Amino acid sequence: MAASHLPAAAAPLVIGSSTLRNRLVATAHASGFVRDGLPVGGDAEYWGRLAAGGAALLVCGGTTVAPESAPRQGNILQLHRPEAVQPLRRRVEAMHAEGAVAVCQLVHLGRETLGAQSYYAPVAPAAVRSPREPTAPRALLGGEIDEVVEAFRVSSAHALEAGFDGIELHAAHAYLLEQFLSPRTNPRGDGLEVLARVIDAVRGLSADALLGIRFSVDASEDVALTPDELAALLPAVDPLVDYVNVTVGVRTTYVRDMATERPPVLDDLARLRPLVTRPLVASHAFRTAAAIGDALAAGADLVGMARALIADPDLPHKVLTGRAAEVRPCVACNEDCRTFDPVLLCVVNPDLAPPGEPRRPAAPLVRAWDPARVTGERVAVVGAGPAGLECALSLAHAGVADVVLYEAADRLGGQLATAALAPHRTGWAALLGFYERGLYAAGVDVRLGRTVEPGAELEGLEGREGLEGFDAVVLATGAEEISPLLETGAMASSVALARGVPSLAGAAHVLVADDGFGWWPGCDVVELAVAAGVPRITFVTPGTAFAGAIPPESRVQLLERLSGACELDILPLCTATGIGPEGGVTVAHRASGGTTTVPADRVVVVGERRPRTALDCAVPLVLTIGDAVVPRRVAHAIAEGREAAVRIATAVRRRMPHGRA
Repeated sequence: MAASHLPAAAAPLVIGSSTLRNRLVATAHASGFVRDGLPVGGDAEYWGRLAAGGAALLVCGGTTVAPESAPRQGNILQLHRPEAVQPLRRRVEAMHAEGAVAVCQLVHLGRETLGAQSYYAPVAPAAVRSPREPTAPRALLGGEIDEVVEAFRVSSAHALEAGFDGIELHAAHAYLLEQFLSPRTNPRGDGLEVLARVIDAVRGLSADALLGIRFSVDASEDVALTPDELAALLPAVDPLVDYVNVTVGVRTTYVRDMATERPPVLDDLARLRPLVTRPLVASHAFRTAAAIGDALAAGADLVGMARALIADPDLPHKVLTGRAAEVRPCVACNEDCRTFDPVLLCVVNPDLAPPGEPRRPAAPLVRAWDPARVTGERVAVVGAGPAGLECALSLAHAGVADVVLYEAADRLGGQLATAALAPHRTGWAALLGFYERGLYAAGVDVRLGRTVEPGAELEGLEGREGLEGFDAVVLATGAEEISPLLETGAMASSVALARGVPSLAGAAHVLVADDGFGWWPGCDVVELAVAAGVPRITFVTPGTAFAGAIPPESRVQLLERLSGACELDILPLCTATGIGPEGGVTVAHRASGGTTTVPADRVVVVGERRPRTALDCAVPLVLTIGDAVVPRRVAHAIAEGREAAVRIATAVRRRMPHGRA
């Protein structure tokens, strides 16, 4: 086993009565395996798998302490209920069985509803409206503060009864405890007193249980503690707890997307370290061994991750044994991991699946399936977009001897590579790097700049190869972007992004004709135009909004980046129908039925994507995957790539006379 490249991260640490095996923490998040407020099948397995990956401390999140803080859909654990103890015990046993220390984070959301419906009115220290909510909360009455303290005590008692080693109090992200601490939401100024009462109530349950607290380090417009306020608070709270966990943001900003390329708390550690005598946990956007090392060198005792461990739960083992290059990277796209539809899923990790499924459900299109004709172990994957990359790598890891990956372009990645070229979307490049390293390490025969045709007679012709002699062919040939506007002078969004800033440089007015579905391509073109210095941008969409379908946290961050960057006009419920000879774009208004002409010297269209024509392959096994079936998201491509590899590897192995398995 390779030696650790991060000896500081591998060192054990004693916190209170617990000894952590290393310095890596799975910070608070929820598994989504919760129904009607209680854990269900799959929950314990998720946390056990996470612990098996090597993290020392696992903090379970998504746990509320009171009915008024629980969304009515019941997908958040309600620990004020005693019936939660038994299923939680199975979760804790699974974590302990893999050597992890288990902590339960407790939260009262206060005035923040998470945008979800509740049976009860939101409450807060005062009737001060959150900018994320349509109405102000109800102010807690004096006696109700006692009830809040008791709610934390009861829920803590239930967590400890279930076997948790400790409790983490959530005083970050603009939730109730931070609402008490902030002078902007609690004019009474008794926040520290209320927090101390909660801490005393939890401490009274057990002398040995760990107690941590989480704070946001950055100020917001409404509640989060300013740097000076946090600096004044930390010395008072530090002696009362066993560790301090620092993160960033409020509800709509605390999950930064791939535009945040450097962990934001790194810049705060020099200021915070002298204020805290207890172990300090640095959290958020730590996804690489280098960033982990930077945090430890800057004074953090522990480094916390959530999404990075969702993408690859084995990240701790890999990083601590010098195999960081093998980590399947979190790209911070904020898509599946933030929706819990139906449970916690991940775009890049096809092994994360709903209950009862061996992996994320996917169905490659079967074009030919005759295992009896399989005679060897040769598989061709045609197309090196995300579907083809995942399929080829999974086939190689499954032990199929001869995998050939064909790609017509001179680079890997397909549309994923194009997306990685968009401003603030370079997270996709980390995923491409993972695939490229893995393919070559596994011995996959990668052939770039090659088109593939069915006939063997093409073998040897420059740039073209045949498919004879393969047992299986996987078609991952992707899709093309089409639009009538392309015939009248518009540029396809994929072309603009592939060419980068030069494609829009010098333009005074760019019109983006969106497809109306509010996904990333249109947003990316707008940011490309900003990067090119375009002073005026008009965004035309038949939909009702700009960026309406991208993840909510990403939308907030996108709008912050665009604020003041250019003159951006949004024309919703409109469709660009034609481009005149002088460059004027005809725009039809769906509501009024009229038309207007918008002058623009560059038009970029987000067109419909259509699968490329499938090849005819006279081989025993032929599957089509990804956009070549129906253009969708990266998650579908990766899941279908993995599923195709599993099916083909199984069929090939069963036909081998040596019975290799």
